[in-house]
Amino acid sequence: MHHSREYTPDDRTKAAMNPPKLSESHRVGPTDSRHALVLFSGGQDSATCLAWALDRYAHVETIGFDYGQRHAVELECRQAFLSSIRSQFGDWAERLGEDHLLDLALLGQISDTAMTREQEIVFETSGLPSTFVPGRNLMFFTFAAAIAYRRGVSVLVGGMCETDYSGYPDCRDNTLRALQVAVSLGLDTPMVVETPLMWLTKGQTWALASDLGGSELVELVRTQTHSCYLGDRSTLHTWGYGCGTCPACELRASGYADYVATMRRVQP
Repeated sequence: MHHSREYTPDDRTKAAMNPPKLSESHRVGPTDSRHALVLFSGGQDSATCLAWALDRYAHVETIGFDYGQRHAVELECRQAFLSSIRSQFGDWAERLGEDHLLDLALLGQISDTAMTREQEIVFETSGLPSTFVPGRNLMFFTFAAAIAYRRGVSVLVGGMCETDYSGYPDCRDNTLRALQVAVSLGLDTPMVVETPLMWLTKGQTWALASDLGGSELVELVRTQTHSCYLGDRSTLHTWGYGCGTCPACELRASGYADYVATMRRVQP
């Protein structure tokens, strides 16, 4: 597709680095006519981001990736969560569009990590946990951008966070800002990367779900999303399913405890 005018490199870079700003206050109904594509894994963070996008954008699609992850049960949780959103949140259901699932088995084949192999989760000499899959989010966003471009979508939404997180470098704000510029230049069209959880704690992420969809959404996130790296869904804890001891479970559990404690303080 040809654009109506030629963009200079400076134009492209400025457009990529300065996307339209949205108010962070909660709003009822979509206030943005753009279409968004949410990187939805089936986990807590991406599920909350999906709700965030549905609350804002006129049309929202989702994309997931099967890369041979050890916790492939999250792919099943994706479908259950999407089905519940459609049946329990009528306004959001009207704006929820197609779901895309891509086969990225090659990523799992080249990744010798505890996320894609039956290995013990340890911290490497680099300081990163052995669950780090090099280049994962870079690939995810690149493939998502290719689909977004084809479908007329201009906003990519991801649940990356640089507060309560495992230290993955491809979750950092600087990485994703640079990626937004690269993708926009590579596609010759402004592509916005939104990360609404970037500076939130896990407790605040639970609170955001409550602000967006009340206790009904919190319960869906608690019971129908999956974070555990080991793929354990044998035990339902107060914060959801999981082994309870892997880094992802520990973050989710501590965040839920913080959320509950805060709710008790503010409620009469």
